[in-house]
Amino acid sequence: MPSYKAAFRPSNSKLSSFKDSKLAQSTRPAVFTPNNEPYLGRELLHHFDKVIPTVLQQNQLTASQTHGAELTDHQRMACIVIPQAVSLALSIRELIRQGYLFGAHVLVRPLIERAVILLYLRAVPTDIEKWKRGWHVRDDAPSLSKMLEAIQRVSNRSDFARGADLTAALNSLLHGKPESAQWNTIALDDGSPGYASSKILERPDLCDEVCANTLPWLVITMAMMAAYFPDTKPLNPGVHPTAASGRG
Repeated sequence: MPSYKAAFRPSNSKLSSFKDSKLAQSTRPAVFTPNNEPYLGRELLHHFDKVIPTVLQQNQLTASQTHGAELTDHQRMACIVIPQAVSLALSIRELIRQGYLFGAHVLVRPLIERAVILLYLRAVPTDIEKWKRGWHVRDDAPSLSKMLEAIQRVSNRSDFARGADLTAALNSLLHGKPESAQWNTIALDDGSPGYASSKILERPDLCDEVCANTLPWLVITMAMMAAYFPDTKPLNPGVHPTAASGRG
């Protein structure tokens, strides 16, 4: 099945031209596998792949402790948010495999938001009531930037960073601001720049960036499993787990 590249070409005029060119006799598969994916061998991607099995095993161990147990409000919240964070990380990994790097970058923000909720409600446990009521801004639920600032204050960090500065790039990606163009810019066949609407197969820098932005928050999510469910034995994210049977 042939692959296609479709991209908008930037122009100095008010209108941009659209290019839809077939890659003649392309040897690129329509669907990539772990053996032939475009960014196979990238160091950060390799680390991402090493962490995933341990996170999944930790999630399985943690989930098994919740079955039939009396849970606190914080644990019930974690039972919802932790699996969502893990699912988002796995979605990012598959998008990388298929070359959909822009979509992978967009999913980093919801992953971070879930990891930060877990951190925030450990730092400010009384706000669990806001989460139970729906986590609405009109109910004074904090934004991602406000949660990041609150976590820093509680931990007495000396190198305080403004939440708005930490989330600016994430918001650009999510909301289609002009800055977001850097994450789907590609070189067209004639060498001129264009904006990809499909797979991005020749931007290893974007692959490295999304892995670097995903890995810490996936590890934090794993740490939160132990924080909210301390009776579960914590695993080392740097050690490949042994095979386990059954489902969590």
